Amino acid sequence: MKVLIAEDDLNTRNGLAEILEAEGYRPVLARDGREALALVQREQPDFICLDIMMPGVNGYDVCREIRRHNATVPIIFLSAKSEEIDKILGLELGADDFIVKPFGVKEVVARIRAVTRRCLAARPATRGAAPFKLRDLEVFSDELRARRGREVIELSLRDVKILELLHQNRGKAVSRDAFFNHCWGLEHIPNSRTLDQHIAQLRKRIERDSRNPTIITTVHGVGYRYDG
Repeated sequence: MKVLIAEDDLNTRNGLAEILEAEGYRPVLARDGREALALVQREQPDFICLDIMMPGVNGYDVCREIRRHNATVPIIFLSAKSEEIDKILGLELGADDFIVKPFGVKEVVARIRAVTRRCLAARPATRGAAPFKLRDLEVFSDELRARRGREVIELSLRDVKILELLHQNRGKAVSRDAFFNHCWGLEHIPNSRTLDQHIAQLRKRIERDSRNPTIITTVHGVGYRYDG
């Protein structure tokens, strides 16, 4: 899933890109409003994170221009302005959400996941997608969630892709290259440590005992497997 980040501050722009990449998105970066409008046309992002106070063309004007041609692409405003009138104006222009700077990683992740759920629900290919089970864990891909009884487990976009791949290859060892191609993308430079760290963190959330996993088992020298 492709996300346009339009933000003139380098640190904020790169910080958001890092957060999104960790979640499993492909960030596309713009330094100002004009570049953002050009990238919207060229890249056709799935949703947009849009700073308000940018040089040249500000975020409000970028939003107006986008809405002239696309009424549905989700837009999240990013702003140091916290006045209620600013939020109201942003929402009236067609934004879906408004995040006030400075913001924490958990807040950004929660809002990004909420927008992603709306994106997935709107796609014919994923709308009403059937949940699938990994032992006693039920995975709801279009909700970015899993459930075990009454317990609800929040998942990232990349978590869902990993679990889908394991489920689709039940009983078969999935190679590291297959994980990277499906869950990170072909342009990603493979790094075994990256995969192992992600699997370790995912196990902590979905396994009953992460030290003795039964959903994601290690296949030494190959990758991982779900035995069913």
